[in-house]
Amino acid sequence: MKRLAILACAAGIMLLFTGCKTVEKEEIDYNAPLLPGEDAFVKITDPAKLPDFRRACRNLYSLEKAIDNSLNYLAKPSSENHFPMQGITHSEVKESLNLFKDIIHSGLNPAQMSDRIKSEFDVYMSVGCDKRGTVLFTGYYTPIFSGSFEKTERFKYPLYKSPDDLVKADNGQILGRENASGEIVPYPPRRELVDSGMLDGLELIYLEDPFEVYIAHVQGSAKIKLPDGRLITVGYDATNGHEYKSISEKVSSVSGIPMDEMSLRAMIDYFSANTGQVEDIVAQNPRFVFFRKSEGLPHGSINEPVTRMRTIATDKSIFPRAALTFLDTSLPRLVGENVVIYPYQGFMLDQDTGGAIRAPGRCDVYMGQGAKAGEVAGKTYEEGKLYYLIAK
Repeated sequence: MKRLAILACAAGIMLLFTGCKTVEKEEIDYNAPLLPGEDAFVKITDPAKLPDFRRACRNLYSLEKAIDNSLNYLAKPSSENHFPMQGITHSEVKESLNLFKDIIHSGLNPAQMSDRIKSEFDVYMSVGCDKRGTVLFTGYYTPIFSGSFEKTERFKYPLYKSPDDLVKADNGQILGRENASGEIVPYPPRRELVDSGMLDGLELIYLEDPFEVYIAHVQGSAKIKLPDGRLITVGYDATNGHEYKSISEKVSSVSGIPMDEMSLRAMIDYFSANTGQVEDIVAQNPRFVFFRKSEGLPHGSINEPVTRMRTIATDKSIFPRAALTFLDTSLPRLVGENVVIYPYQGFMLDQDTGGAIRAPGRCDVYMGQGAKAGEVAGKTYEEGKLYYLIAK
């Protein structure tokens, strides 16, 4: 789930599939990159500008579990290769997580916890897309599909394993593939990979719908229910190195669905009646994802389990892996049969990345597994602030 976790992530459904929905948002480039030498976050030095942590301190459910996942990642020697990040060291991130665990177990009330956090942590704010801290928060999830390890008349659309000739840099960046003469050349885009037969023999598992395959590519992982009733996880392993490109405008042009009515649900409904169009349309996105079978929960790009409403995906070339963050935004919740947007302040861990999550103005929030999580993720499209907490 690099997320894509792309994978996933491993990436957010609203932006990945549909793009912006209002004129105002279209005028903002949330993916605006940093200029050479620019920092992705700034330290808040004015105490009056520190966020209020009290509301977040009232809800610490599952936070310690997510912190432990980050600490498990940081215990791996390979994790040290990705630090320091803008002056923040590996040991500082680790110390910060352990200190926050102490605060969780301190017995303090929310106001006291907030005061202690402000006293013992430096707070860094993402510069966002506008150098004023504006970050677009989207959502992603783990879909649950039916599938089979054997190709059958029902299950015939494959997810693929990574090819042996795929070459990665030490930081995980896809460099391309090694050809017969030992040169590293770019990997082909999606359409060429599928049409050329290069992936024959690398089939990992088969799904029953071609658009479900694409959803798995966008989300970076999936739960697969096998014919014998077992439920297994497939997760992001690598990509072909191409940049993600939305297919929403192409779907709109061929289906007649207006862009302001486009959604994942609308795409699923359209492609269920027009299965033969899936291949040509998704080929507009050159990015292709390779998967691996994993045990238990879906994993993020740091190869640790992702936690519902505690894991975020950001651009790992500019933000520190596994770090403790604080979100101040609005997020949707499922209330009965309706999705309602509420103000949200909460602590999360930076444990994932995604194909469309680039630059300091983007952040993806993991919403969980299954159709209901997908519905909530599809409604997540809100501006806010993203902070990183580092022990003083």
